[in-house]
Amino acid sequence: MAREESRRPAPHGRLRGVAQTVARLGRPAVHLASATAAVAAELARRVRRYAWPSAAGRRNSAYLRDRLVALPLLAVVAFGAFGWAYAGVRGDLAHVRDRLAPALVDLADAKASLLIAQTEADRNLGDDGAAELSGLSERYRIRVARATQSLNQALRGGALTRGEEQELRVVSALVVDYTAWVARAQGHATDSVLRDAELTYARTMLCPTSPPKDRTGRKPPTCVAQSSDTATTGSAATTIVDRVADLEQRVRNRIAARAAWGSGVITAAAVSGAAFLLLAAGLLRTTVFLRRRFRIRLSVPLAAAAVPLFAVPLLVWDAWRAHGAQDEAVTVADALVEGVTADTEIGAEERPFDRTGPRERSKPIAELASQVDGELAEGRIAVLDEAAPFVLPAGLATAALAGGALHAYRREYLVVVRPGAVS
Repeated sequence: MAREESRRPAPHGRLRGVAQTVARLGRPAVHLASATAAVAAELARRVRRYAWPSAAGRRNSAYLRDRLVALPLLAVVAFGAFGWAYAGVRGDLAHVRDRLAPALVDLADAKASLLIAQTEADRNLGDDGAAELSGLSERYRIRVARATQSLNQALRGGALTRGEEQELRVVSALVVDYTAWVARAQGHATDSVLRDAELTYARTMLCPTSPPKDRTGRKPPTCVAQSSDTATTGSAATTIVDRVADLEQRVRNRIAARAAWGSGVITAAAVSGAAFLLLAAGLLRTTVFLRRRFRIRLSVPLAAAAVPLFAVPLLVWDAWRAHGAQDEAVTVADALVEGVTADTEIGAEERPFDRTGPRERSKPIAELASQVDGELAEGRIAVLDEAAPFVLPAGLATAALAGGALHAYRREYLVVVRPGAVS
């Protein structure tokens, strides 16, 4: 019996033997199908043997050898895949919070400020002759300065690509040119023909315009509010507002892309979830095995190896909150792109506590900025901000502790069989 036992093929030779046996049978197509099925069955048997082994009728050394292979491998796979997915979700949240959301707020503020400045210029340089007495209003100067500052902040924020940064520099140059034409119109305040021509040219630089409201031309054309579906984008965008709106839409789409579950994250989460379940069950069953076979009530190294598993639910909850915060950021981004108007900003500036009028339909930029900051700040556990880089090292520590303990138990009990153990 001992000789027959020694002549059994080694486990690593079974796959080769199965494939060779099947290859000698039947036609080539049947050969391939049968060999594939046999190899798949043998692989499934081995995976089940290592992932969910049975201690019944098995020697201690063989069981510990299988556990020595399976548990460290499961720990590395589980923590590695989970660490990659968790770092991706946390990285997306940080990128949206620190770069994309502030850039979108700055672009929306610049667009609204320029539209308000144009409204003030039309009012000050109209037919009532106010520009001859007091010039352009303080609101016009404040809004132009605010738009310039917002464009510069968006440029320095790091959320835009190189091409978008170059386009934003072009927009800043156009804003300077726009204010120069408004200043020329102010300089010709007494000459209605030159004043209206220069103001009209400045207006066409700024935004798409509607035809005059009457045939006499006494009422100037006004800027046309456009939605993201009708706005001119890409290379066709020529006005300042269209260019800024195009950049807004790109940043908004980038926020939505960051907030969506990627296929890589979903795959890594599924793999890590299955590996964590098998790892936890494997550690528990190995502890029970050691208690029954070796009379070890509690293996301290295996207990220490299981400690990082208790942090996984907390990290999962944190990742789920981060994803929810990004979804809320997409909603606010839509409001910034579609809902912000010059009337809303003027109403918030003149009547900060009045919710009637345009503010019933949309929120001002300051309120939306505060909302997105709050959502993104509350969408994470602050103490876990630096936890992502330590997930994989925790898995390696678990693998080292489990592997070292099982190797020591196996080596010890191959030499000395304790009372009550099965050799």
